[in-house]
Amino acid sequence: MAESKSETTLSDKNKERRAALEGSQAQSVTESQAGDLDTLSDKKRRERYERLVSTLYHDVYRYGFWVCKSQPLAEDLVQETFLRAWRSLDSLQNESAAKAWLFTILRRENARLYERYRPELVDVDDYVIVEKAVEEPENNVEKELLLEAINRLVKDYREPLLLQIVGGFSGKEIAEILGLNDNTVMTRLFRARSKVAARYATRAGKPPPAFLKSLG
Repeated sequence: MAESKSETTLSDKNKERRAALEGSQAQSVTESQAGDLDTLSDKKRRERYERLVSTLYHDVYRYGFWVCKSQPLAEDLVQETFLRAWRSLDSLQNESAAKAWLFTILRRENARLYERYRPELVDVDDYVIVEKAVEEPENNVEKELLLEAINRLVKDYREPLLLQIVGGFSGKEIAEILGLNDNTVMTRLFRARSKVAARYATRAGKPPPAFLKSLG
């Protein structure tokens, strides 16, 4: 019996996408480097890139999916993000900054390729709001209300909130990614959370999930 959509987790899908990405990038690297991968330097670079994909693909895909609200576009966006990451890998000096670096690349690629395209909200089952399932809303109705509240925010409020929720970044890190000062980011985060909480409470008839308050 074929596996139903509800039985296929986002994590499983991401493992398949990540494997496909690593394979396609390996082929691209092989072609572009034309035999130079045998050198120690190139092997180390390739290994570093593969660690990057293996460690951060899931986070980058989740963020891309939130940003463009479309699975096909998110897959293309993430593919382009990692391709550009490979080309610019030598510019990443600090491994601890890799996730912020990749998120910045993805934001720029989205602005360049897809920002004018705004599809409707896709199947709520495809969204993961926070990493720990116990913190997710109790059912799909509540989850959909929360998603709607977040997606109704204007870009200036939605962007920092997504970076905080999906990326787990601090206010200072978000400021660096967005090129804003710390105070501006903290103000926008406060207003974004307040707007989401108010809309959710109005629509759901109860306070928003606890994790939203814990972000403050």
